[in-house]
Amino acid sequence: MKTLVICSGGLDSVSLAHVLAAQGQLSRLVSFDYGQRHRKELDYAAACGQRLGVPHDIIDMRSVGAALSGSALTDDIDVPDGHYAEETMKVTVVPNRNAIMLTIAYGIAASKGDTAVATAVHGGDHFIYPDCRPAFTKAFDQMQRQALDGYADVALVTPFVDRSKGDIVLEGARVNTPFAETWSCYKGGAHHCGRCGTCVERREAFHLAGVTDPTIYDDPEFWLTATKEGAA
Repeated sequence: MKTLVICSGGLDSVSLAHVLAAQGQLSRLVSFDYGQRHRKELDYAAACGQRLGVPHDIIDMRSVGAALSGSALTDDIDVPDGHYAEETMKVTVVPNRNAIMLTIAYGIAASKGDTAVATAVHGGDHFIYPDCRPAFTKAFDQMQRQALDGYADVALVTPFVDRSKGDIVLEGARVNTPFAETWSCYKGGAHHCGRCGTCVERREAFHLAGVTDPTIYDDPEFWLTATKEGAA
């Protein structure tokens, strides 16, 4: 299987790339610039491609992202602090982002002769991101099979869709993923802020997995309060 990985430069997608590379299945990485608050994560995606010795393309979606207004990831809206289980985190939704990215990735895979597109959506995304849920990924796979019928046979690979971020850390650790060379924080500062939803989730995942977290956080203890509140 020749698999294209959608890689943001974050812990999940970089771990997935390393897992597939270890299995001899990774063909290329594709990233998307959709006008997100910072491009720092794309530098980590590029570094992943170089490290694994596969092609890496960055697709310019800035004009599309500008039309998908209302998200803290694309507009001048403060990124909330706290746990993903909180309603306030819905402001980080970019409508149809994954659906759009997957559609483009499928087209690239079909044109390059790849047999699969892999995305690192996981169970922790389900609460606020509808295009990360199992029902969506199954329906999308069926839709794309119709879209490419008779031209290419490309499958959707979502190994983490029913698993936790802690599971991803464990899988990544097994193949020596350099976690320090991944970027999760929505705020894009010198270090991970430790307070936004994705920082809290990242810190919690390492804790639950029992794996040492090499990440430097500006507020390394905030996750303890946030996870208690999120579970309340």
